Amino acid sequence: MMMSQNAPRRLYLMQVGVMPEYQIPIVCYLVQTGDGQNILIDSGLPEILPEGETEFENGRDVFEQLASLDLRPGDIDTVISTHYDGDHAGRHAAFTQAQYVVQRRHHLDAASNPRFACTRPQWDQPRERIRLVDGDTELLPGLALIETSGHVPGHQSVLVRLPQTGAILLTIDAVPFGEGFTRDAPDDGGDPDAAATHASTIKLLDLVEREQVGLVIFGHDQAQWETLKKAPEYYE
Repeated sequence: MMMSQNAPRRLYLMQVGVMPEYQIPIVCYLVQTGDGQNILIDSGLPEILPEGETEFENGRDVFEQLASLDLRPGDIDTVISTHYDGDHAGRHAAFTQAQYVVQRRHHLDAASNPRFACTRPQWDQPRERIRLVDGDTELLPGLALIETSGHVPGHQSVLVRLPQTGAILLTIDAVPFGEGFTRDAPDDGGDPDAAATHASTIKLLDLVEREQVGLVIFGHDQAQWETLKKAPEYYE
C-alpha cells in the first residue's frame, strides 16, 4: 500500500519523569513523518517543580531526550497537547516554532479551571499558534486524534499508523493502566466523571477492534512500559 509522504514513519517513546512512590512513568512521544516533520505528543513535567512537590520527579527530560535524537526545541513542528495537566504540558512554552493542537473543549475549559492554572504560562500561547480541533480529527494521513473526555473535559488520545508496526493507540490518561482497559463498568467511588471515563474506554475498545490496532500503549503503566521500545529505539 502506497503511503503519503507526510504520514508517520517512526514513533519514539520517551520517559521524562516518574511518580516516585509507585515508580509510575511520566512520558512523551515523538512522531516523525516521511516528509521530515517532528510531532511531539505532550511535553512532560515543568523544568522546576513547585517547592515541596513530592508526587512527581523529573528525570531525563524532554530536551535531553530530543537531544539524543539530534533535535532541538526549534525542530519541533507540532505539539499535540493531550491535556494541560502538569505532567503532560509542563514544557509547552519551550517549543516556540511549533503549532499547538488541542481540543477546543479542553482549551476553553482550562481558561477558567483552577486545575490548569499552574501550567497556564505553558499552554496559554498566542492564538495564531494554537489549532483548536473539535472531536475526532485526522491530523495527517495515519495520525488521528481521538476525543476521550473523562479524565478531563476534552482529553484526547492519539492513533498512529506506521508502515511496519501498523496501528498503535496511545491512550494517554483516558486509560492510564492496562487493567482499566475493559468493558466492565468500574466502581465509580463517587467520581462525577466516571461515566464519561468509561464511555471513552468503550470508545477506544471499539476503535481497537474496528481498526485492528496491534499495540495499545497505556499512559502510565509501569509494567507495560518495561516491555516497550524506548528512545533512541523506535517503532516504524
